[in-house]
Amino acid sequence: MSKSIAPRESEMSLAELRGDCARMAPHWVVPERSTAKRVEPSRIHGVTVPPASARLVDAMPDYGD
Repeated sequence: MSKSIAPRESEMSLAELRGDCARMAPHWVVPERSTAKRVEPSRIHGVTVPPASARLVDAMPDYGD
């Protein structure tokens, strides 16, 4: 019988999440002039999110449910 461990909400702070975002930002190229276009989810690739950040966002009622 396997035992499942639920993630703790306090595992990562908002400051740590913001730090993860700041480290990812230099990898994104922003054009001088941007127009909003819809992108199919199948075309989005190469983005990785640390597991703790994903769990923190998943635990937020506005985003996780």
